Amino acid sequence: MSEDPSKSNEPIKLIDPHVHMSARTTDDYERMAASGVVALIEPAFWLGQPRTTVGAYMDYLSSLVGFERFRASQFGIHHYCTVGLNSKEANNEELAEAVMEILPLYLQKEGVVALGEIGYDDQTELEDRYLRKQIELAKEFDMVIMIHTPHRDKKRGTSRTMDVLKEHGVDPAKVAIDHNNEETVKEVLDRGFWAAFTLYPNTKMGNERMVEIVREYGSEKIFIDSAADWGVSDPLAVSKTFRLMNERGITKADIEQVCYHNALSCYGQSGQINEEDWLNPLPVDQRNLFHGNSVLRGGQTPRVDEDSLIIE
Repeated sequence: MSEDPSKSNEPIKLIDPHVHMSARTTDDYERMAASGVVALIEPAFWLGQPRTTVGAYMDYLSSLVGFERFRASQFGIHHYCTVGLNSKEANNEELAEAVMEILPLYLQKEGVVALGEIGYDDQTELEDRYLRKQIELAKEFDMVIMIHTPHRDKKRGTSRTMDVLKEHGVDPAKVAIDHNNEETVKEVLDRGFWAAFTLYPNTKMGNERMVEIVREYGSEKIFIDSAADWGVSDPLAVSKTFRLMNERGITKADIEQVCYHNALSCYGQSGQINEEDWLNPLPVDQRNLFHGNSVLRGGQTPRVDEDSLIIE
């Protein structure tokens, strides 16, 4: 049996590098922090119904670099994000063109660690066009890219995405290919990309299957995330898989690579996410407000850590 990292003297540190917290509640932030999550990355994505104006997109991206960062901080979690035009909305050409115009306004905002998530959904001509445009934009801004692989015809779509990235001369070390499974992982790793796995309950990649992938492929350039969107999902997927890998005999070093270090190495290339951010954290003070708004409601007692200061 491997050494149990959860029983070491140091507290567990986990990163969830793909989690849609705008769709979650404050209870999820509390539970994630209690499970060891110190940092997370929220990718821009599809909201479940089409956005009809570029203004809606701007408000959404502004919330990722604004209120969600504040909301996470109120529970001791460091929030980062990615911005991009998602593959489904790339099929609305008028909206897509307008989004491409405003994306540069957000790419260099504080806390933006990558351009994404971008890629294919139905692998249409428009999806291909805007994937390529965003790849070039990422190159222009020297950004890490987060790739969404299609839910249908995944193997072909993943291979096609990597071919396009190669055509555009992108360094695989600056690309995280997400939503992998047993069909795609070998090619992704063989071609030098980061292989991320989105873990959902009872579907896609579950934590039982993830343990076997780590057992087969090791931990190099592999990391996991919860996605935890507006559908049936689990914001504790990373911490649960962390513990399951230990129970199943995966080494402490491999577990920590998959659940912490690899995501930090990948997205740390942005210069926006640094371990020092949470090793020397600011104390939580829930008396603070964001545009006059608190995470608390009437009569609730604020958490105020020692040495806290109210930030105007």
